[in-house]
Amino acid sequence: MTEFVVTLDLDGVTDKAGLMDRCARDLRLPDWFGRNWDALADSLSDRAVWPQGAAEQGLRIVVRNWQPYAEARPDEWRIAEELFTEVTDRTPALSVLLALGGSS
Repeated sequence: MTEFVVTLDLDGVTDKAGLMDRCARDLRLPDWFGRNWDALADSLSDRAVWPQGAAEQGLRIVVRNWQPYAEARPDEWRIAEELFTEVTDRTPALSVLLALGGSS
């Protein structure tokens, strides 16, 4: 089965607010997304808010350009990594991958 792939591009993200805004935009989260850690976890684990077709195929999120954010805000990034791990553990149809290269 082929997974539905979405890129979460963190280029230029420097803080949690920027991360939440980028998640809302790139992952096409609903308007009610609360832009906090709990709301992000709830949204990622709720197949009803996934892009059309992803619930049936599975969702793969590829996170690009994350290293500058991780270096600038290591405590926030640690929370994000823990959140991605927790959500993928409880949502088998979801995978989150960290791209190691740049955008080129």
